[in-house]
Amino acid sequence: MDDKIKKTILKILSSAGLLSKKQIEDILSKEDLFRARLLKSKSTTVRRGRLIQPDISIIDLISSLKLKMPGSETRYLTEEIIMEEVAKYAGKPFIKIDPLKLDSDIVTKIFSRPYAIKHQLVSINLSGNTLTVATSNPFESEGIEGIRQSKGYDIDMVVSTKSDIMKIITEFYGFKSSIAAAHSELSSQIDLGNLEQYIKLKSISELGATDQHIINAVEYLLHYAYSQRASDIHIEPKREYSLIRFRIDGILHNIHKMPKAVHPAFLSRIKTLSRMDIAEKRRPQDGRIKTDQDGKEIELRVSTLPVSFGEKVVIRIFDPAILMQDVEKLGFLKRELDLFKSFISAPYGLILVTGPTGSGKTTTLYSALKTLSTPDVNLTTIEDPIEMIYEDFNQTAIQPQIGITFANSLRTILRQDPDIIMVGEIRDLETADNAIQAALTGHLVMSTLHTNDAPSSVTRLLDLGIQPFLINSTLIGVVAQRLVRKVCEYCAEWYHLSEDECRILGINYEKAKNMNISIGRGCPQCRGTGYLGRTGIFEVMEITEKIRAAVESTATPAKIRQIAKSEGFVTLRESAIKVLLKGITTFDEIVRVTGLLT
Repeated sequence: MDDKIKKTILKILSSAGLLSKKQIEDILSKEDLFRARLLKSKSTTVRRGRLIQPDISIIDLISSLKLKMPGSETRYLTEEIIMEEVAKYAGKPFIKIDPLKLDSDIVTKIFSRPYAIKHQLVSINLSGNTLTVATSNPFESEGIEGIRQSKGYDIDMVVSTKSDIMKIITEFYGFKSSIAAAHSELSSQIDLGNLEQYIKLKSISELGATDQHIINAVEYLLHYAYSQRASDIHIEPKREYSLIRFRIDGILHNIHKMPKAVHPAFLSRIKTLSRMDIAEKRRPQDGRIKTDQDGKEIELRVSTLPVSFGEKVVIRIFDPAILMQDVEKLGFLKRELDLFKSFISAPYGLILVTGPTGSGKTTTLYSALKTLSTPDVNLTTIEDPIEMIYEDFNQTAIQPQIGITFANSLRTILRQDPDIIMVGEIRDLETADNAIQAALTGHLVMSTLHTNDAPSSVTRLLDLGIQPFLINSTLIGVVAQRLVRKVCEYCAEWYHLSEDECRILGINYEKAKNMNISIGRGCPQCRGTGYLGRTGIFEVMEITEKIRAAVESTATPAKIRQIAKSEGFVTLRESAIKVLLKGITTFDEIVRVTGLLT
């Protein structure tokens, strides 16, 4: 930006009360120093033998200073706040670009990447002949006029941040150009995965996994997934194309459609990174990749599965900051937290964590193990596969194909002088029996079980063939859990539950009707969903003397639940309602996760 625009920006921020006269004088007097400091933190590129320094505007400079907002000790003058004021001054709407809602063809095919970078523009929507273009400089019209004249579109200009626009340019043009280049080279190849074309298999040659375009495309996709907080990447071959989806906060979003001819090479690259056999396409495979993002180690667990039109791959992203948290931050209510802490502080016994796939069981177990992991204990895990490698644990993965199962691994571990053992899952009588024996012989054993609630887990052990007296001798407690999405803190607003909503939840309308319940109206931060992040809801059942008596008489889960409730047990639905009344989640989310019936 030139001096005229720089003065305009400073004037805008001064008029809005965001910068004082002294701050402006300070910025102008030390501008060269601030700019040099910021340049050091930016990466440079070499083009045609010349060193290209990144362009640093006055907005970049001000936002890097982390100046406190007037009247606030916690909010800072960010690039987004500055651009909102600039947009207001220019009379243009400000938007926070949501990459998941962009059409990659509209972003990448209307004008070139060099043009987008030069003018800091990105096309975000095309409706009829009206093209919506986001710019970080509403005072510069050359780029917009160039598109209007060369393409003939009516231009609807909106304002966004430079960092968001440049990120979109990098990720979309980078991924798209890599895929397009790979497609041009691979489009003559025949699809080996499509079962509808199996007759042509004999003419297929193996696609190279070292193609540079494919390498770039895979890396762009991984960076994109990290920046969008995705927990899983799905790459699904269809008849005519390959669909890429991200799971964010438990919900799947369509991201890209990739030409079908590129899919085998794309998959081969992922297999190579995760040390799978790229020649094996008929059987499922599992692998893992260790990488980093912003200096933070991230583990990727990769799974392939042959489906109708080729091999599907799912990449699960494990962020240590999410997988291993303080137990207090998992979402337990006070009573349940105190109970769970008492369970894991026991010297020996069996603790079960139950719930369906994706309910956060692994996070609960790893967080508990992290709490228990001290230099004076031998902590060993048996997993299928190892979710995330953590140096303080002794971790082993089962390998059924060579006879290493949960059951015989557990027998071996008992000869390794363990103090605490985590068994990934109790699936059969032999594993259950060995876990019980380990608990009987003075070890603290933690494991998971696939049941819908805590009382059912006792019945599940009985169904597997464990004797009631063994359950009573070892089982300390059971935790059942689910994950619910949290209301977005950026767009949360209050509302009151309706009479019908209270009836569905089984709570008294007269008592609840005036309570403030939180709901997200939808904003750029949460992509219009009203939700940002997830938290756990838990039911924690302690094995008391009354419950032991019920187990001895092989009581039903309903009877065990009844006894537990008489002793203060809080069900998943009741726990969810308490979270709702605290303004953390919504009525719709409770119904989605726990169902309509109480």
